[in-house]
Amino acid sequence: MNFSQRLRRIQRKHNSLLCIGLDTDINKIPEFLFAYGDPMFEFNRRIIEATRDLVCAYKINLAFYESAGEHGWYTVHQTLARIPEEIITIGDAKRGDIGNSSEMYAKLLVDDYEFAASTVNPYMGLDSVAPFLRNAHQGAFILALTSNPGAKDFQYLKAGGRPLYEQVIRKVNVWNRKKNCGLVVGATRPRELQRVRKLTPDMPILIPGIGAQGGDLRSAIRYGCDANGEMAVINASRSIIYASRGEDFAAAARTAAVALRDEINEHRARFFGRSR
Repeated sequence: MNFSQRLRRIQRKHNSLLCIGLDTDINKIPEFLFAYGDPMFEFNRRIIEATRDLVCAYKINLAFYESAGEHGWYTVHQTLARIPEEIITIGDAKRGDIGNSSEMYAKLLVDDYEFAASTVNPYMGLDSVAPFLRNAHQGAFILALTSNPGAKDFQYLKAGGRPLYEQVIRKVNVWNRKKNCGLVVGATRPRELQRVRKLTPDMPILIPGIGAQGGDLRSAIRYGCDANGEMAVINASRSIIYASRGEDFAAAARTAAVALRDEINEHRARFFGRSR
């Protein structure tokens, strides 16, 4: 089963396009968790247990764990062990290098930690991305058009008469021989997202920027999904995992996740006839 098939299967099983970002900031988790040996893991464990029936994916932003050194990688390992195997795990590291460097990055994320997918920067071309695409059942979400303000510095520049992000997408279509490529397109770019989906009718699109970043959910669903109302991965992080800073944080996260999943499915029903 290739990566796209794995994603579609869990989206159908859970009737969900929701991805929860485990951007776990040690400075923002509830204070009572510091009584545990690994407070970041305990936070993640409770979030996962409260929401695992509501999601298609969890995205682990590795910056929050790498900054903790060796113990941070232990926390990643323990967190992954708590996520049911059928749910897509995304190692959000935005790696991208050449030759042996890219091989080593892929060895860590793809082989050692066995993320179902990784985020990859394509600026250096195919040889920086290829190690992440070697196994058909594991994928790479390749940066195309990001949600941050600085995206306009390069991603909209014309190259061959087209915006650079379109040239990236066209190249990714060529690389997608094993059906394990995806794209990253921010929810703050709804007009461009419509164009992206036309260029890639069936490819998974990871869509960050919902929630705290103010992305337009309605447009993200309308333009980000494929013709079946699937293959969009709607990521929300802070708005869910920090829904409460008290001892009820996991229950609050579940409430926020249910509300967002249901809102997503309402839009799917409206645009694609998907039942809730």
